[in-house]
Amino acid sequence: MPGSSPLYAAIDLGSNSFHMLVVRNVSGAVRAVSRVKRKVKLAQGLDENNLLSEEAIQRGLDCIRLFAEQLKDIPDHNIRIVATATLRLAKNSSDFIQRAEKILEHGIEIISGEEEARTIYHGVVSTSSASGNILVIDIGGASTELIIGEGLNVKVLHSTQMGCVTWLNNFFANDEITEAAYDKAIEASIEILSPLADEYLREGFSTCVGASGTIQSLQEIMISNGESEVVTLEKLLHLKEMTIEAGCFSKLNIAGLSAERLTVFPSGLAILIAIFRILDIKGMTLAGGALREGVIYRMLGDYAPRNIRTRTVDSLITRYQLDREQAERVTKVALNAFDSLKESWGLKDPSSRPVLKWAAMLYEIGLCIEYKKAPKHASYIIDNIEMPGFTNAQKHLLSALLFNERDAFKLDVLKNQSAVPYEEACALARLLRLAIIICVRRSPDAIDGEIKFEMTEHGKLELVTTSNWMDNHYLRATLLKEECQKQQEQGWLMSIREC
Repeated sequence: MPGSSPLYAAIDLGSNSFHMLVVRNVSGAVRAVSRVKRKVKLAQGLDENNLLSEEAIQRGLDCIRLFAEQLKDIPDHNIRIVATATLRLAKNSSDFIQRAEKILEHGIEIISGEEEARTIYHGVVSTSSASGNILVIDIGGASTELIIGEGLNVKVLHSTQMGCVTWLNNFFANDEITEAAYDKAIEASIEILSPLADEYLREGFSTCVGASGTIQSLQEIMISNGESEVVTLEKLLHLKEMTIEAGCFSKLNIAGLSAERLTVFPSGLAILIAIFRILDIKGMTLAGGALREGVIYRMLGDYAPRNIRTRTVDSLITRYQLDREQAERVTKVALNAFDSLKESWGLKDPSSRPVLKWAAMLYEIGLCIEYKKAPKHASYIIDNIEMPGFTNAQKHLLSALLFNERDAFKLDVLKNQSAVPYEEACALARLLRLAIIICVRRSPDAIDGEIKFEMTEHGKLELVTTSNWMDNHYLRATLLKEECQKQQEQGWLMSIREC
C-alpha cells in the first residue's frame, strides 16, 4: 500500500543515463519536485565478454551518491529503483548492485526487458492524451522497446538488444559519421526488427509516440528550427544528411541538439530510421513520460487511463483558485463558436478545438499575479510549468492564446508556435477573446442563446444578437464593438447586427 508520505521517488539506472524523479502527490495530481540526470554511459563500459569495467562502475557509483541523500527523507515503500539493459547483460552486475545498494541503503531491481517495456507503456498512457491503439518507442542506451496498446491493455510488446550507446560502439566508434556507417547501423536494426514487424503491422496503430533521449533531442531540434513537433521520416533523413555533412562528432552542430547528446545522436537516429521504415510510421510525437513515470504511477496504484489533460487542468484550477463556473461559461461560448465556424473557417487541425477548450478553462490564470498584465503572466505560467498530457507544441499554442486573450493582438507568438497553422491559431485567438467578452457579466443567464456566430458570403464574421440586445447590454455591446475594430485592424472582417 502507498505510504502516508506525499513524496515518491523512482530511480532508473539506464544504459546511457541514470535518472532520479521525486514527485509529490497533491490532491490526486503528481507534481515533480526534483529531477536529477547524469550521463553515465554504462553500456560503453561493457567489453566483448559482457563485463563492466571498473571505470564504468565508478561512474555509476559517483552518480548513485548524488541520489542517496535525497532518498533519506522518503519512506522505503515510496521508493523504487530499477536497472535495465546493461545491468541485465553484464556478467558482473552483482558487483555493481551490491556496492550501489550499500550507498543507497535501498534495494535495486534488475527488471526484464518485458517488464521495462510494460512499465514504459504505463508511464506513457498515464501522462499522455493519445487514444486508440498507440505505438510507443523507447530507444535506450542498450535496448529499444516497442509496445502497442490501448488504454492499459498491452497488445504487442518487445524489448530488442539495440540502443544508441551500443550502436555508437558498433558503428560510429571511430569518430566518423559516414553514409557507410549509417547503412550498416540501419541494416543491423532492420535485421533485428524484421522478425517482429508483421506482429506490429497486423495489430496496427493510430498514434505513435516516442519516449527516449533521442526523441527528446528530435523535438528540441524541431522547436529550435521553428518546425512542427511531428517527427517524420523525411525529417529524419534530412538530419541524417546533416550529420554526414559534419563528418565527425567534433564538427556536429545542429540547432537544438545538446552537447551531451552529440555522440549518441547518429546511432539513435539510425535505429529510428529503421523503425520508421519497417513499421511504415507516418509521424511521431514526444510522450509525456516513460519508465520513471510508469514506476511512480504503479507505486501510487493510480495509472488507469483517464483524460490526463483534464486532470492537469483540474489541478491548475485548484492550485491557482480559478473560478471554475466562469471558466466553463467561457468554454461553452468558445466551443459553440468554434463548432459554428469550423467549416467556413477551415479549422481542421485536431489540436485546435481541445487547446481552445483548455485556453478558455485557464484564461484567468494570470490573475493570480495581478490584473494589468494578466495575459503576460498567464503565458509565462503556462510556459514554465509541467503539464502532463500536453505536448510542447500544444503548450506553446496555449501560452500564445492566453497572451492574446485581451488588449492589442500579439501576432508574433501565434506565428512562433508550431502546433497548428498560423491562420488557425489566429482564428482560435479571435474566438477566445470574443467568448471572454460575451461572458464578462459572469452570469449563466447572460450567455444562453444571446449571440450567434455566422459567416457571410463575403467572408465577414457576423455576431448576430437578439433584438434590442445592444441597448440592454451596453457594456458588452461596447466591448464587442471595440473588439471588432481591433480585429478589423488585422484585416479580419467582422461586424455585429441585431436580428
